[in-house]
Amino acid sequence: MNIVITGASSGVGFEAVLELILNSNNKVVAIARTANKLKTLFDIAKGLNPDCTLYSTQFDIVHDDYEGGLVPFLKQRLGTVDILINNAGALINKPFMELDQIDFAEMLQSNLLGHIKMIQNLVPLMNENSHIVNIGSMGGYQGSAKFTGLSAYSASKGALHVMTECLASELAEQKINVNCLALGSAQTEMLEKAFPDFKSPVAAFEMGKYIAQFALTGHKFFNGKIIPVAHSTP
Repeated sequence: MNIVITGASSGVGFEAVLELILNSNNKVVAIARTANKLKTLFDIAKGLNPDCTLYSTQFDIVHDDYEGGLVPFLKQRLGTVDILINNAGALINKPFMELDQIDFAEMLQSNLLGHIKMIQNLVPLMNENSHIVNIGSMGGYQGSAKFTGLSAYSASKGALHVMTECLASELAEQKINVNCLALGSAQTEMLEKAFPDFKSPVAAFEMGKYIAQFALTGHKFFNGKIIPVAHSTP
């Protein structure tokens, strides 16, 4: 499988890459904004599987150049793409009345518009029966419990969920499957920064492994689905 994953320098994205490279038949491109963390990821991956094929590239999915940068990089190293995991994102924890338009704009850019750019630029490279996996959140899942301070973040994830459903319909003729995992909490750097006193029952490596396995096989069973991945009820 030729796999592209964003937000690969930490958290569940980092762990998903380490799961995917265990199979030497996979070719993985890890994308993130932080070069030194990508170097750490590469070193760990080669330690786990010296025969793995892992390419990393420092790239900002919102602001950087796709046509002159990322797309030629992917064409040269992969040729085509079987799986795209849109994992990059950001979180703001701030009461609604203290939020300004910049806060909402940042959440929409990081959690929606960057993924739109990735999809629009990578779909021309995708094979039949390929799989786009958007990483959403229970915060944006209709009917789930919500948390104070996450209105901007949750709204952006809710938009990503709806876009997933729309894309599954639009890309069906091209036989490209699109799903979204609405994640509950996992013990990541982003969670710890936003909620220092909260401890998730799910480790980052456990959630990363789940994401990797779903990306490889989930499209055989699902398309256009928003799938909650959480212990909480609702």
